[in-house]
Amino acid sequence: MFTVFVNRFFLMTGKIYAKQFWFLALYLTACLAACTANKQTAATAQEKQPVYTQTTLEAAPGDSLIIKRKKLIDGALKQNKPVILLTDNVDEKQIFAQHIALQNNAFAQYMRSQNNEPFLNEIFGVYPARQSDLPLNTSNFGNLYRVEMYNFGLNLATVAVVDVNASGIVWVNHFAQMQPDIPPKLIEIALHIATQSTQVEHALGFKPTPQAALMANTKTALNRSRCERSQHLCVAPTFIKDDKALWAVVDLTDLKLVGVRWTNVGNSQAVTERRYQNANMMECFCRKDSLLQQNNWKMYFMLTSSDGMKISSVYYKNRLVLQSAKLVDFHVNYSNSDGFGYSDAIGCPMFSQAAVVAITPPEVKPIEENGKTTGFALEQNYFSEGWPAPCNYNYLQRYEFYDDGRFRVSVGSLGRGCGNDGTYRPVTRIAFAPNLTNFYEWSNNQWNPWKKEQWQLQNIQTSYTPEGYQYKIDNGNQSGYYMVANNGQFNDSSRGDNAYTYISKHHPDKDEGDADLVTIGPCCNTDYRQGPEKFIEPNPEPLENEPFILWYVPQIKNDDTPGKEYCWAQSYLEDGVVKVKTYPCMSGPMFIPFKP
Repeated sequence: MFTVFVNRFFLMTGKIYAKQFWFLALYLTACLAACTANKQTAATAQEKQPVYTQTTLEAAPGDSLIIKRKKLIDGALKQNKPVILLTDNVDEKQIFAQHIALQNNAFAQYMRSQNNEPFLNEIFGVYPARQSDLPLNTSNFGNLYRVEMYNFGLNLATVAVVDVNASGIVWVNHFAQMQPDIPPKLIEIALHIATQSTQVEHALGFKPTPQAALMANTKTALNRSRCERSQHLCVAPTFIKDDKALWAVVDLTDLKLVGVRWTNVGNSQAVTERRYQNANMMECFCRKDSLLQQNNWKMYFMLTSSDGMKISSVYYKNRLVLQSAKLVDFHVNYSNSDGFGYSDAIGCPMFSQAAVVAITPPEVKPIEENGKTTGFALEQNYFSEGWPAPCNYNYLQRYEFYDDGRFRVSVGSLGRGCGNDGTYRPVTRIAFAPNLTNFYEWSNNQWNPWKKEQWQLQNIQTSYTPEGYQYKIDNGNQSGYYMVANNGQFNDSSRGDNAYTYISKHHPDKDEGDADLVTIGPCCNTDYRQGPEKFIEPNPEPLENEPFILWYVPQIKNDDTPGKEYCWAQSYLEDGVVKVKTYPCMSGPMFIPFKP
């Protein structure tokens, strides 16, 4: 219904003026109520019994949760396929999807070493597949499930899409040094370890409860431990005490606490409870693409499970500009020396372990320059439920489209986060039209092509054209886009990006991000190792005249200094009502079209 309305609305109006935006915003909100009445009936479970089963290993009375976990691991390692199945809160289709995946040789390829010794594997998630979970050109997804498995020994994520009707595999991919979203039973274990720790109790001065923990499902790292660079699977249940936050870093590979760290979070008033409209958001914006047409622009958008809001098939004046763009990860580092923080995923509120989820609809807003409406922005916010209290987050995706063909892909944090000394590194993936196959940097007063995949850091030595252009993208016929780096000139209070830019060859057959990606990088590396380098190293491929992916990773430092707040939020009382003041930190480049 939403797609049809937006399509017809813009076709009829041709152009939407600033005063008309309230109507579209109102409709987007009203869509939630309409979708509730039009939910599709869930498919009936398959009348098939899995051949591959696993007995849940119960510990003797008196055994702790850790002993139960270790017995479950011991039992899994003795099996022909050493894997712990997902058994909690799953239906028959999800059970059968695991069975299909495990019977596939490609999916099970790395379960054992070359000496046939077992690695510990665990199914972390089984979700009904959506468009955002699938590779390009996959049309039938009604009976497909996404199965995510983690290999603890190799720190390897394996993802498959299976067809439960045909009992077959659609595709399988392995992601080295990556970790899927964590299942509830491992979150329970992490909370158990943290709250039973005498080190945590002594640091806080009291014994915390699991209910008091924040961010327990978000992956983390801690330098000089096995969690460094996420070689082990680690999370950090976090506890607030006064104006500080205690991070309890738990290693779920070794099942132990590896350290505690304090960060300053400042004072904050309590806020009222927000109510999630999960089912409505899923139905309206997460299950399929929605069409948006305005002025000379046409595109599709949808909320993904963990890669934020994805736009795709973006056209300007009937000419394809972008295949897609999305926000893959949000890395947040709170200590350059100790190296601890979070790797946040953002996305839909259901069938997802995203740490920060969308709870309000996307919005279309006018862009005004010098008092005139010159374009529109498509925005999506992601909130932690307790925001702006400490250790809660508010992220913003903003896609800007201008009447003259310019566009900007921007990302921001609205604070407050879990400390006043954080560095935010959002990872954005941009896939240009296939005919835009050449990439250049401006140096030595000329445009120089990148002949192989590589990365570059924007810093004080970076060269720009007199117009401020840093890079150029063209189709070989002197038609394309200039890329303008953010140096704080976009009138959004940003202070510059100091960004890493990566260019990797586009491999749709390898699924290097066309479908939803698991977390591709650790939270706390302070160098170029933010995740996209995995698609470049160790042997960069030739790049000239090849379709490519642009990865953009800004580095944004937050600040709570009075009068200089940045990436920060503060709640306050006014007339007896709690209000919130935000200090956004926006990032992202601008792309300006050019022709011969």
